[in-house]
Amino acid sequence: MTKFAKKVSLLGLVLSVSWLGVSVGQGLTHQIFNITSAQAASFGSPVASSKEGKDTGSTASSASKDANDRYENLELFQKVLHFVETNYVDENIKTKDLIYGALKGMMETLDPHSNFLPPDVWKDMKIDTSGKFGGLGIEIGMKDNILTIIAPIEDTPAWKAGLKPNDRIVKIDGESTKGLNLVEAVNKMRGKKGTDVTLSVYRDGWEKIRDISVTRDIIKIQSVKSEELEPGFGYVRLTSFNESAAADVKKAIDKLQKTNKLKGLVFDLRMNPGGLLDQAVDVSSLFIDEGVVVSTIPRNKDQKEVKYAKKGMAYKDFPVVVLVNSSTASAAEIVSGALQDHHRGVIMGQATFGKGSVQTVVELGNDVGLKLTIARYYTPSGRSIQDKGVQPDILLDDYDPKLLSEAKRKGEVFREVDLKGHMANPDDEQASAALTDPKKQSDYKKEELESLGKTGKKGKNDKDKDKKDGAKDSADDDDLSPLKFNAKEDYQVKEAVNYLKGFEVFKKIANPDTSPTPGKKSASTQ
Repeated sequence: MTKFAKKVSLLGLVLSVSWLGVSVGQGLTHQIFNITSAQAASFGSPVASSKEGKDTGSTASSASKDANDRYENLELFQKVLHFVETNYVDENIKTKDLIYGALKGMMETLDPHSNFLPPDVWKDMKIDTSGKFGGLGIEIGMKDNILTIIAPIEDTPAWKAGLKPNDRIVKIDGESTKGLNLVEAVNKMRGKKGTDVTLSVYRDGWEKIRDISVTRDIIKIQSVKSEELEPGFGYVRLTSFNESAAADVKKAIDKLQKTNKLKGLVFDLRMNPGGLLDQAVDVSSLFIDEGVVVSTIPRNKDQKEVKYAKKGMAYKDFPVVVLVNSSTASAAEIVSGALQDHHRGVIMGQATFGKGSVQTVVELGNDVGLKLTIARYYTPSGRSIQDKGVQPDILLDDYDPKLLSEAKRKGEVFREVDLKGHMANPDDEQASAALTDPKKQSDYKKEELESLGKTGKKGKNDKDKDKKDGAKDSADDDDLSPLKFNAKEDYQVKEAVNYLKGFEVFKKIANPDTSPTPGKKSASTQ
């Protein structure tokens, strides 16, 4: 599982500065203490009176001690602010910038999803609620303190530019991303439709960082795609939990049911970064008829909130396999965990992202806001997936279908059907006709014809010709091509279908309700 770590780069910077101040600037440290001590006396700080109370032998309560600690720390903040304002080398420094920087640093001590939102960022945050915004179409997080792509959303500019999960974004328009929080990074990547942004990207296996230009567009996502994989086996892919996710999934399933009654469904939540909580509940309700979908528990555990499945919406007459990976996050994890706990679906793939927290956005006035983690959510059985993710029932690695096809060993097989003049199966009329037709017997098989054109390994002349024709030995040619997805060729989808077929077989074994048709018995021979 890919684990996205808490961002601590600014903490490292602060520690470095503190060390410099102690070892090199001890005179300045002493000077700060003298200046601010004198000024603190004129502020009438309540901290002084509390200390006097302790000197007279009074005992402070726990609440009083907490209040004193707060006053002392606020006094420290005021001392630092005053000293910077009066002594910093650049006299044009603004108090508002210092305060905003302090608030930003304060929020970064909490978790990666809590942020202070200054005016420019707050404006973009409100634009998000419209469902349309000028951007790239990627979900980002922090991995090893570096801005990292969790998932590009299909059919968006980022996807078309060939960006892939785990790509590291080290610069945005030439500006380093070091020290940026997630909200600031998103703000820099957004912009007017048709404008370009250059991302400096590093990917494992590349020899150097590459600059990739992406043209911003209005992101309006088609969240659901579906198709029939085989008669009776359907495939539905949900890429995000937008305002119409549940309705679109329902339409897709109904469409598949009209073609052939479903024997099984592959529900693909891979690379789904999440979205709206109410849609996670509604999507779960398409498979779970009753019971808990998710619980959210804030600091005050008495305020626990429980979301239940909506009755009358669930499809109950076919098994479901849910595909997940390390880019399955948030609302997608809620659905995966709910189906797993209710034993309604088998979870296959890799452990999910592991975001088990809930955020709220608060307007603070003056065009600024706050995004704060206020609760953890739990699956129906009471599990927290925070940091761990939803663990699949069947662990399944992912493989590039092209490379997998090339890696398969095609061994020679020799069976009864290959014997010249073999008896045909009496139930196979076409095979019987072929054996009695002299022309058919002399025809080459397709595999034989294809083998005639094979020359084995390329010789030196062939390689030289390839180079003249512009062929490259490096696999980098396809690195920036869009992620082309074909459900019928995808390894994990194929394995999911195999499981669904196996489910049908074992169900028949467990509930034998048919007997062999008379006249179709076969005699065993040796």
